[in-house]
Amino acid sequence: MKDLKPMLFSSFKGYTGKQLISDIVSGIIVAIIALPLSIALALASGVGPEEGLYTAIVAGFLISFFGGSRVQIAGPTAAFATIVAGIVAQNGMDGLIVATVMAGIILILMGILKLGKLIKFIPYTITTGFTAGIAVTILIGQFKDFFGLTYPDGVKPIETVEKLEAFFQNITTINLWAVLVGVIALAVLIVWPKIKYLNKVPASLVAVLVGIGMVQIFDLQVNTIGDLYTVSSQLPTLKFPGFDFALIREMLPDAFTIAVLAAIESLLSCVVADGMTNTKHRSNAELVAQGIGNIGSALFGGIPATGAIARTAANIKSGGRTPIAGMVHAAVLLLILIFLMPYAALIPMPVIAAILFSVAYNMCQWRPFVRLVKTAPASDIVVLVTTFVLTVLFDLVIAIVVGIVLACILFMKRMSDETEIHGWINKEDAQTDDSAKLTALPKGVCVYELSGPLFFGAADKITEIGVDDSTKCIVLRMRSVSAIDATAMNALSALYDRCAERGITVIFSHVNKQPMQAMQRAGLAEKVGEDRFCPHIDDALALVRQIVEK
Repeated sequence: MKDLKPMLFSSFKGYTGKQLISDIVSGIIVAIIALPLSIALALASGVGPEEGLYTAIVAGFLISFFGGSRVQIAGPTAAFATIVAGIVAQNGMDGLIVATVMAGIILILMGILKLGKLIKFIPYTITTGFTAGIAVTILIGQFKDFFGLTYPDGVKPIETVEKLEAFFQNITTINLWAVLVGVIALAVLIVWPKIKYLNKVPASLVAVLVGIGMVQIFDLQVNTIGDLYTVSSQLPTLKFPGFDFALIREMLPDAFTIAVLAAIESLLSCVVADGMTNTKHRSNAELVAQGIGNIGSALFGGIPATGAIARTAANIKSGGRTPIAGMVHAAVLLLILIFLMPYAALIPMPVIAAILFSVAYNMCQWRPFVRLVKTAPASDIVVLVTTFVLTVLFDLVIAIVVGIVLACILFMKRMSDETEIHGWINKEDAQTDDSAKLTALPKGVCVYELSGPLFFGAADKITEIGVDDSTKCIVLRMRSVSAIDATAMNALSALYDRCAERGITVIFSHVNKQPMQAMQRAGLAEKVGEDRFCPHIDDALALVRQIVEK
């Protein structure tokens, strides 16, 4: 149960007043960073600005309290934006609540079943592909607000391709004032972090203040959050959706997608944090916390949440070293919601778009993407590009499912190609003078060298082992066979039965642990006989000569 113990309770050992002050200061700084991001990501997800703060407050507090990392900061992230927007557009907030609660339950079960380590089996090409795809969808989704376009009534594109089509169809409605505000905000986001001494103030907050100042002072005709959304400072309240089994069934694929994304992103964030702080997180406790946090967020009107790498890194750099910092971050956001939320209505939409452009750029990982395309094996490039394209053109569910299936198929093909079965050449039959590589075998004896994993993708190669009327004995040398599955075992048993019918003796040489255990469970070892298993090829050849010379 230690693996499920929240890191908060382990952090109290040796906790000092000095560290408490550092955690409080760090929590305040991270809350200031999280404020504009939470609002921007909520709007990108198709919900109101307060839903973003509800998520950062509720999920941020719960995940810090129950989490398996000392420094993880949780809240809404860009990875969920497109899938959440699609759910809200098609099934409303009730559909989102149901999907997020189910995702939370799945995450808790993953933690209890200790599946935290299994996330490493998600190929890097898939995570890179869909992350880059999400970045592109966020980028395209913000074109409308950045350029200040006006769409006709009823035009509410959901899919990325639809958004791109609507953008070009209405490009003539461009608002140059909106473009100006957006460009200046983007310039602030790029330049401000490079200014010495001033870069401690979050660039996103500066961009928001500059944007508000431009629109209000010069009375620019630019849409603000208040023009498009009702901004409320109301505290989050508990909401239970109606239990509709048809809706639950419909939301199940989205729930799995949210759960897998939350698990991947949160554990990746934990790994990054471990490297920065020289600590070790508890992956299963983190999964349980993510589940609790997402259930809490959904029931209090929020959206899916997970560990945010950028905010976690900011927490570490600001001195946060325990979950107290994450809890303070949630508490500060709660105070902002109560006292300052009405001012969020003044934030111009092009500024929100600029912030999301910056988020998209930071998450797109274009350098690793290009490096993979240049250096990775062809099969990995296929998985990478396929996942990326499907994420952009369709949705994340299809991209992840197809990506994983394709990766598995190509991996099996690669492993099948690595599996080889070849026979030794008898020195008497050789057509070469390189006798050092040949072995003198008794007449009627065949030796086959098996290498690589024997699994269903390579089982057919066992059937290629040929026998004829002159064959008296077959030696199967398996020192390079690391594993064998049921399909290959069935093929091996069929080979033995075929040999037994012809009176051919089968001898096994250097069978490794897993294949030996598999043979024992399948009953093949008993049929062959214990004396027919030799630890070394020399022993096997000596046994062969005894049998042949009888």
